[in-house]
Formats: sequence, C-alpha cells, structure tokens
Amino acid sequence: MIFVKCDPNLIPKKLLDVAARAQKELEAKAPADRKAYIEKKAHIWRAFGKHLAKMSHGKCWYSESNDPQSFFDVDHFRPKKAAKRSDAAEDDGYPWLAFSIDNFRYSAGRSNRLSTDEATEETVGKGSWFPLLDGSPCATWDDRCQDKELPVLLDPTVREDVALIDIDPDDGRAVESKTCLGATKQMRASKSIEIYGLNLGNLITARKRAMREVKDGYENLMDIVDAGTDMAAVDRLQEQLRRATTTSAPYARAARAKLIAMGAGAFCAQPEDVTTTR
Repeated sequence: MIFVKCDPNLIPKKLLDVAARAQKELEAKAPADRKAYIEKKAHIWRAFGKHLAKMSHGKCWYSESNDPQSFFDVDHFRPKKAAKRSDAAEDDGYPWLAFSIDNFRYSAGRSNRLSTDEATEETVGKGSWFPLLDGSPCATWDDRCQDKELPVLLDPTVREDVALIDIDPDDGRAVESKTCLGATKQMRASKSIEIYGLNLGNLITARKRAMREVKDGYENLMDIVDAGTDMAAVDRLQEQLRRATTTSAPYARAARAKLIAMGAGAFCAQPEDVTTTR
C-alpha cells in the first residue's frame, strides 16, 4: 500500500461539475430510486480513473501494482450501494458518496473485485466489504457521520494507515510494520492485507523481482566502489537505485525495504528526488 494525496486540482473542472450535478440529482431522488440512478451514472466515476492514476504514477493505491494487463477500477472506499460489515451483516452502504472524489481510490481489479487466491483458495478482494471497529458510529443517509467512523480497512489516503503495513525484505510478503503496535492496529493491518489481496502470488513475485534488482544493483555498485575504477558506473548505479525506490516506481516499498535491510538505506530516493525522477 502507498500513501496517495488525493488532489482535486488534478481533476478537470468540467468533470467535477458533472459529478456535482449528479450529486444534486441524487439528493432529490426517492430512496427507492437511488440505486438505479447510481448505476445509470457509473460513467461519471469511471471518468475520474485516468486522473486518479496520475496521482499514483499509474499504480494501484492498494497494491502498488502497475500491471498494464490488469483492469483498473475507480473503487469507492466506502461502498456506494451496499456495505458488508461481517459475514452475516450488510446494510445500504454510502450512496451519498457515489460521486465524491474523496471516496474514490484507484485500484487494480484484484484488489477491488472478489476473486480466488490460487495458492490458498480463499476469496480476496474488497468488493462491498467495509467493516467497522466495535463501538464505531455507522453513517447513514440521514446521519452522514462518516468522518466519525472507525474503519477496519486501511485507507491509502491516510498516511498513518499506510505506515501500518510494510514489505518483508526476505520473502516479499506484505506484513505488519514494526510500528504497527497494539491489537487493534494489528487486526486492521492483517485484515487489510487479506481483503486487498496484498499477498497474492503474482504480487509477491513482482516484489521479489524489484528487490532482486536493487540487491544486484547495490552489490555491483559496491564492487565498483571497492575497485575504484569507474566513477561513471558508480553514478549510474546510484541513480538506478534512486529510481527504483522513488514514489513513481512500481513496488518501490519492496525495493526500499530490501535496501534498508541490507544497510543501504542511504541509496533510497529522498523527497527531493521525486520531482526529478518522474
């Protein structure tokens, strides 16, 4: 999972105006007509997809995947038509957020849609899941208190949530971070890894590839430094390591985790590198 700053300034005003008009029309609908209206207007939130993608360099906000062969969705973080709270409990969800950019997340298909993990045969994918912590308020159409809710699922637009998950530098699996302390935070991280499908086999393979590449690059760099014969290669390899760990790179969290585990964190991209390596 990566932190993404959702910036409405990157969305064309015309599209924001279309969403605002749809919201106004939705507010005027009778309760029985809301779901059909939302379904009819699906093209509106789908039109946000390419703009949301720019906010994350084309990567899924949940999995950090940029697989060009994957279908990408505009996920509604709070489900727009039905919210599954547990295996036995479901309600009407958050229809008033159907056209809200604050509720959109750019998601690879397997993080957003239900599918079967080939390795475990368990169902993964967010679907309509949106459980809340025990004792949390639950927003409704007539009481839109979503800002007071305590979600179980981690939100990629909340920096503190993203910090609860890291990548194991040895096996490439998404795991609870070292600062994910306390039973509640650990449960949220574990459940999010499960529901977002963050340990599907293809993701682990992709992370391992990214980690192997930075490991090889770092070892080559150290060999050249020790020989002291090719300063151009030293500069080139350092730049490759920075590019592999900047926010625009796929699986950058895995690459960073590997370098840090090798004691080479100094070669990771720094904040000032972001604008120069996009």
